Amino acid sequence: MMETPEITIALVLNELEELSFVATRDLKTAMPSIEPFGVATTAAWAATGRDLFLFDRDAGKAFLRASPGLAGATGEVESWTGQARGFLGLRGSWKALTAYLAQFAEAHAVFGAGGALEWGEAGLGLARAHLESAEVYFSLPPARLADARGLAGLREIIEPLRALQVARGLPAGLALPGALDVRAAFGAAAVAPWATRGADILRAGRLRGESFFRLEGKDSEEALLAALPGLRTQEQERFLGLFVHAVFGASPPLRPLGLRLGARPFVETDGLTLFVPAAFPDAEEALAALLHHAGHLAFGSYETGRVHALFREMGMTHPPLDDNQNVTWRPLFAAFGDDMARFQLLFDLLEDFRIDARIQARLPNHVPRLLALAGQAPAGRVRPYFEAAVESLEMLVGRRPLISPWSELIAADADILTAFRLARVWYETNTWPAVGSAERLDAYLPGRSPNTQRPVYPRAGILGREAPEEVQDGQGAPATQAPAAKTEREASGGEDPDLEIPPEDTSGSGGRVGVGRPQPAASSRRLRQHRPGQPAGAAYPEWDYREKAYRRDWAHVQERALTETDAGCAQDLLLQHAGLLRRLRRAVQAEKPQRPIPLRRQLEGEDLDLDAAVAYVADRHSGMQPPASVYRQRRPLARDTGVLLLADLSTSIMQQSADGNGRVVDRLKAALLLFAVTLEEIGDPYAIAGFASKYRDAVSYYPIKPFDERLTAHQRAVLGGLSGRLATRMGAAIRHACMHLGRAGTGRRLLLILSDGRPADYDDGGDERYLHEDTRMAIKEAADRGIHAFCVTLDPGGGAYLERIFGRGHYLVIDQLNELPSRLPQIYLRLRDR
Repeated sequence: MMETPEITIALVLNELEELSFVATRDLKTAMPSIEPFGVATTAAWAATGRDLFLFDRDAGKAFLRASPGLAGATGEVESWTGQARGFLGLRGSWKALTAYLAQFAEAHAVFGAGGALEWGEAGLGLARAHLESAEVYFSLPPARLADARGLAGLREIIEPLRALQVARGLPAGLALPGALDVRAAFGAAAVAPWATRGADILRAGRLRGESFFRLEGKDSEEALLAALPGLRTQEQERFLGLFVHAVFGASPPLRPLGLRLGARPFVETDGLTLFVPAAFPDAEEALAALLHHAGHLAFGSYETGRVHALFREMGMTHPPLDDNQNVTWRPLFAAFGDDMARFQLLFDLLEDFRIDARIQARLPNHVPRLLALAGQAPAGRVRPYFEAAVESLEMLVGRRPLISPWSELIAADADILTAFRLARVWYETNTWPAVGSAERLDAYLPGRSPNTQRPVYPRAGILGREAPEEVQDGQGAPATQAPAAKTEREASGGEDPDLEIPPEDTSGSGGRVGVGRPQPAASSRRLRQHRPGQPAGAAYPEWDYREKAYRRDWAHVQERALTETDAGCAQDLLLQHAGLLRRLRRAVQAEKPQRPIPLRRQLEGEDLDLDAAVAYVADRHSGMQPPASVYRQRRPLARDTGVLLLADLSTSIMQQSADGNGRVVDRLKAALLLFAVTLEEIGDPYAIAGFASKYRDAVSYYPIKPFDERLTAHQRAVLGGLSGRLATRMGAAIRHACMHLGRAGTGRRLLLILSDGRPADYDDGGDERYLHEDTRMAIKEAADRGIHAFCVTLDPGGGAYLERIFGRGHYLVIDQLNELPSRLPQIYLRLRDR
């Protein structure tokens, strides 16, 4: 006698009543939703629930509880009931089944009835090979998998991952979330090569591979950049910089923002540097964006006096600063509360118009380029803002009559304060809808970006040198004086008495390039006494070879900040030496650490750590619960070398070079910049500092780039603004530099000294040997501390005295100044590998 559906249902109920009250309750609760589809369907459904419960209680309960919702959403039962039975042979599959049941209704809506079965079968195929991959797959929204292309979208993302799972053992679930992001950013064709590269990296190291598939780390960025469509800014940096330079006469530093998948290509600025996206859709948008944002720097959007005037307009005496002493914008807009985004859009519309009008006067195709890029206005609440931006640009090219408030912004004296005041008036009468902080980004035309996205470092006369002599406040009185041209004392750090020494006092015969040793003090034997009342700074001994003894606490070193900066000069020098920089970068790729070093006692790794495994087993037998850190990993060996580059900033660097091609300081700036960029590429810890002196109690030490920071735009600008100041008391500066090197945290420490002449100061009594001997002792003290000192000199006569000071093989004379930028990084690499 055949078992009827009614008998099947009764048997299932009886069997479950004996096993579980909860399962029986869930079955009876769900059954009324299934019965309308027929008794045979209900019997098959009930049997599936029982079988899943017997196989895995959690799976059975999940099936029964999801059934009423699925029946109602899909209008059928057979398809998902039959497919759920596919999980019966998979141990521990209840999480994957739960995710399947939760997403099936959406899959049914996205792919249709037959497509939902294909969606489910694809997940079951993943589950049979790697259960966790099926959990990831079923947890993703089917609409995201389809990407508006139905089953074609599903197949193009699943098939390459399934093939790699079979061929290379790649867990598809590990790659799947990242693959969706890659497809959204670069198209379906980029998925397979990206995932293949990730599979290779995963086989080399588990943690490195997982980081790759999370779209983190250098491996992932390099793979994504290789697939990046459009104009890649890193490859075109020189061209873009030259284009901006041609329009404004200078170019701000360009710095990559990094890869931002799915984000619009916005340019950001901190008032000094333009932060550019990894790629623009095309060259037209890249040129428009860079011109527009360089225009903000050139035409005073971030000039000091004007920024202060903006905050005074809102009742704040001084702009608030962050930890880096940059101005934070949010307090400026806080008065507008929840409507802040609407005011910022109105303000940006007006200020962007002012800037583009100025650029258009210099480059007549700028505004037509922006209009050509505009395209169709976005839908939603941002539409009127976008359309207003287009209409305002049409006014600039004569397609519309110029009306208020736009007409007030083309006046010669209009500035950002004008735009801010007009925005406040417009805000009171404007009826456009409020927008959220996220959706407001769609209101900007291609090439434009929010102007207050980053805290800024305000300064006078950026790029275009258009800072006015004064900015008027609301009453017509001067609100703040724009910084006048700084005296040399102020520009160089505030305390250096460069202008106190007449020009004839810096002449002599010390073998310098262009300028010799400072004139000696009146006495030929007695050294100048310490001047009371001066800041002492850090006190160091000084060696007197005549007495064969140290003078205790004789030289005093004060650390000072270099406040004179020139970002444009730094950018120009990097552009000028772009070819050399590319060659150096290619050369240093081979210098990066590659040889692996084992890390022991790890929770996972390529090899078993036998010592750790034995200790683990012994601890377990003794009743302890130690962590299972029994593996070894291999990581690239990082060289344990730290270098401090100490540059002589004495007056002589300001002289013309012997070949008549520019000044010594220009070659020095280029050398330091290339050294810094090269060391950033290698990754070795490094610092840069300068020194100068005027007497033993006024030795100035200028920290430029410390060990614990990456090279910043401000530090580049400081290098671009270097100038000379007074004399060269080298021994005291070396001792102070060794103190900094002692904090480098590296096993091997290198002090690289760059000088253009012999050690000398105004109070050395006319005895050349005095400071030579002290410097020699400072080098010996450094060696005793494990610091290797090496001197690179630009003095053609340096061989006459440097061997005695530094020792044979520990100095190098460069008599061709043009070679300095290329030689300095190479010298470091040779010294490091000794």
